[in-house]
Amino acid sequence: MRHTTLLAAALVASAASLSACVVAPAYPTQGAYYGGPVVVANAPPPAPYVETVPVVPYAGAVWIGGYWGWSGGHHQWVAGHYEHARPGYTWQPHRWVQRGNQWELHGGTWVR
Repeated sequence: MRHTTLLAAALVASAASLSACVVAPAYPTQGAYYGGPVVVANAPPPAPYVETVPVVPYAGAVWIGGYWGWSGGHHQWVAGHYEHARPGYTWQPHRWVQRGNQWELHGGTWVR
């Protein structure tokens, strides 16, 4: 009886730990790793901050520079950070594009 109880507990624990797993492809098939939604603002972004790039924390790390994001109706600086390189991809940074009297923020993305 004790063996059956331990086995049932192990199965429940395994099922619970696997229930949070998400299976997704490591790389998309359309050429870009990530392309977030376009943000529209009525004001141009300020000049970029000059960031001090810290020492590379591990071999193969890629610096993703900071950018002006848009939150709560105003521009907000999003600091740069390191990411793991993605083989076969290069980082295309976030960019603001003017369209008439509005500005669109196109999210950074990994491109083949």
